This record gives sequence, C-alpha cells and structure tokens, in this order.
Amino acid sequence: MEALQWVFIIGLAIVFYSYLGYGVVLGLLVKLFAKKPKFETIPNAQLPEVALLIAAYNEQDIIIEKIENCLSLDYPQDKLHLYFVTDGSNDLTERIVRLFPQVKFFHHPARRGKLSAVDRVMKHVMEPLTIFTDANAMINSLAVKNMVRHFQNEQVGAVAGEKCVQADGDAASAGEGFYWKYESLLKRWDYQLHSVVGAAGELFAIRTDLYQKPEPDTLIEDFVMTMRIAAKGYRVAYEAEAQAHEHSSESLAEEMKRKVRISAGGLQAIWRLRDVLNPVKYGLLTFQYVSHRVLRWTLAPLSLLAIFLANVILIQTNEWFWWLMMAGQTLFYLAAIVGYYLEGINLRVKALFIPLYFTFMNLNVFLGFLKLVAGNQSVVWEKAKRKA
Repeated sequence: MEALQWVFIIGLAIVFYSYLGYGVVLGLLVKLFAKKPKFETIPNAQLPEVALLIAAYNEQDIIIEKIENCLSLDYPQDKLHLYFVTDGSNDLTERIVRLFPQVKFFHHPARRGKLSAVDRVMKHVMEPLTIFTDANAMINSLAVKNMVRHFQNEQVGAVAGEKCVQADGDAASAGEGFYWKYESLLKRWDYQLHSVVGAAGELFAIRTDLYQKPEPDTLIEDFVMTMRIAAKGYRVAYEAEAQAHEHSSESLAEEMKRKVRISAGGLQAIWRLRDVLNPVKYGLLTFQYVSHRVLRWTLAPLSLLAIFLANVILIQTNEWFWWLMMAGQTLFYLAAIVGYYLEGINLRVKALFIPLYFTFMNLNVFLGFLKLVAGNQSVVWEKAKRKA
C-alpha cells in the first residue's frame, strides 16, 4: 500500500506540473530573469524579401478568401512573394489559384502529403525569410511585419505566430479556444525565458537557409522543423501580434482526427528529437522541452491512468482521504462523460467543457500511440472539417 501511495503522489505531481505547475514556475522565472525583446522600426525600403508559402488541399470553399487575405497584408507587395501548392487537389482549388497572376503556383496531381508538397516548393524559394501558413487560417494585416522584426536578432532562427480559435459555443471550440489561450501565454513566456519549443503550422516563419526537410513520414513537420532549428542553437521567437484566425473543428469527432494525429506525431517527434533530452548539451531548452511538451505526450496521460488505478486499490484501506480522492476523480470523469453525451444532443453546459476537453485530449494520446505503433497514421491524413 505504501508503494501505491507513492505512485499516487508522484503521478498527481506529474499531472499538476505538466498542466499548471510549469506555467507557475515559468512565470516566476520570466519575472525574475527575462527581458522583453526590443525592436527598431524598419522603413519599408529596408524590409527583407519574404516568401509566404501556403499548401492547400481541396480548399475550394475558402481559397479565394485566403488569397485575398494574403494580397491585403501590410507589407511591400514587391517584397512579399506568394507561393501556393495544391498537390493532389481534385476539386476547383487548382483552377481558382491559377486565376491570380500574383501567385507563384505549384501543382502535382499526386497527393503525397503536405510535407512533400512544401519541400518541393522550398527548392524554388530564394527569399531570406519564409513564412508558412495554413489555407484555412486568415492572418492579420501586420502579421508579416510583426514576425519579420524578430529576425533583427541574429540568434532568432524562427518565429511562432499566435493561433486564434473562434469560439462557437460548443465543447470543441470552447475547449480548443481555452487550450490555445493558455498555450499562447506559455509560448510568450517560453520565448522571454529562452525559446518557444515548437511552432504550430497555422503560422510560423523561419530563416530560409535553416530549412531542413524532416523525415518523409514525419507527422507534425512544423513542430519538428522548428525544434531542430532550436537544437542548432537558435531561438524560436513568439509574436502575439501575428495571428492566424480559424474556426474550430465541426465536432468532437472531427477534432479527434486532429488530436490523434498530433498525439501520434508528438510521440514520434520525442523519439526523433531524443537528443534534445540531454540537459548537459541543451541546458534550458531541455528543461522547456520536457516541461512543456514531453510530459504532456508521455508521463502525464500515463499518470492519470496510474493514479486512478492506484486509488481504486487504496480505498480498500477505508481511509477517508482515499475515498475523497476517488470521489473527486469519479465526479471529474463523470462530468466529462455527461458533457460528451449532452454535446451529442446539442445541449451544452459550460461547466462541463473543461473536464470533457481535458479527458478527451488525454484519451487521444493513447489512441495516437496505438495508431503510431500499428503504423496506421499516414502523413496523408484526413483533415478535420471546420465550422463554416
């Protein structure tokens, strides 16, 4: 029983640190040691040339809006070069993009996945900076200028933008929106302390000469690409005023497609980036990487399972503390189950969103692990349907 008590205590500590404790520690470290970055104002004539690269697959419903969004950005048009690639699209996406002469367009009839499409285009990019953004994400007017300014610092090799999920009143959007607001705060503090640990594909920038194609079967190439830039000794900056706005997934079932793929990709990335787990070599980056990413994809979900199973056995001691802990866990997971049921019949209780999304998120880590081990998670993945 004493061993099980330690399993419970250690497991609970890991879960708390992974989701809240690291934020507290990080916030204190930033307050004590970090300095906010300062920038010089760069005249338009001195701004660097930038490649804006968008990979689109069957996006006929939104591709015009995306192109118009790119053309309206507040950046000298002669220095902002648009690259669109639509490999494998079999709807009207290809024909629509060809209508815009301002766009450098690439298309191949075979679909080999986003990573392959992007790599094919990168061989043609000559601009010193490359910004990647998703076809379904609209970026604010000053996004490019706000990202480019970070490269005044020669130590910065990449810049992560801010993902903004539109709240639509359901569990999928509320949970994803809350999660990304917290993630944005952690990313801002991560950068102020040292470096963001991996950028999201909705919007990020790199020095073009630092581009290195990840392995062909990489599932979350944006994360791996930017982590390898950080592992080379560069900082990955964070820019809150470079925003990618998108709708949430259409439903929890659609969101599951994303979360399972991301979880599988995260576990794959931990193995491929295992060298970064060496604190002697990477120091502060290892601390941030383990605290912010590795624990959430490994020990935290396992700890949730361990503390529940340990608690089931520990209540046999009939001590009130273990009964209280069991009641708390049971109520939390029941709230998640009830929230999931009500979501299915379009009845929404906001108080149930957090337990539902937290449970949903960790469950998908186990599902992602199973898909990864079984070899069922392809780089050519089925995209989640977004709300219109």
